[in-house]
Amino acid sequence: MNWNRVQLADYILKSLSDNEEQLKNQFQNDISSIRSFYLDDLLPEEITNQIHQVFPKPEQMVLKKSIREDKYVAAQMNLYNPLLEEIIFAFQDERIVQKVGEICGIDNPIPDENLYAGGISMMGNGQFLNPHLDNSHDKDRNLWRVLNLLFYVTPNWEEEYGGNLELWPEGMNNKQITIHSKFNRLAVMETHNDSLHSVSPVVFEGYRCCVSNYYFSDKPMRKEDTFHVTSFRGRPENKITDLVLRFDAQLRMMVRKIFKKGIKENPHVYKKPKS
Repeated sequence: MNWNRVQLADYILKSLSDNEEQLKNQFQNDISSIRSFYLDDLLPEEITNQIHQVFPKPEQMVLKKSIREDKYVAAQMNLYNPLLEEIIFAFQDERIVQKVGEICGIDNPIPDENLYAGGISMMGNGQFLNPHLDNSHDKDRNLWRVLNLLFYVTPNWEEEYGGNLELWPEGMNNKQITIHSKFNRLAVMETHNDSLHSVSPVVFEGYRCCVSNYYFSDKPMRKEDTFHVTSFRGRPENKITDLVLRFDAQLRMMVRKIFKKGIKENPHVYKKPKS
């Protein structure tokens, strides 16, 4: 069956609504400095399997490989199977955005049709995403980034395979919280000046596939939040990497103080073809 975003949003809305009180408690009673919730069995299993089956091959995606990260990403969704665009934008359905906002206590969250850092991603054996803070704003630096939504679609993905979301609410000198990138699981986390998070290295011959969205707002998650670029750190066991990445973040912040929107346009944006 060819699913469209409205049909997919219907399923997502039902799952969120059926579990609303539990999710509110999970998020709003989270005593850590990075509040989050996750919901399993978001969609009927056959739909999530179908989403996974139409993921592009690695060579059809953009490889982002550096000391900061090593993963495959894609935002130009018209190049791929239409189901991938439909599931991404199902999370931008007004009903879903409103419901997630209610669960997280955020007034009028705003989805990102440009997919600025959103879209799809894939990580295979040896790939990783080092601890980092997401860029605080949207691509035009008008709105604050407040929520990160991650929908995991790889069947039979075990926690020991790696590729899991890690939250560092107490900083790099304390143990992280791990959220398993389990099949058919939606994970939602708040983003602010201290929402340090990462993806653990994959240690399995397979690919962890993820559908990503960000929500923005006209005000920050916390009053004390300030503008920052995406700022990476090294993992606790990688001290030299950490020093290099902290210096890198400082340099890029200096550049952004001079050039408000950066020196060059971020290529990870969905440029929709003109109809």
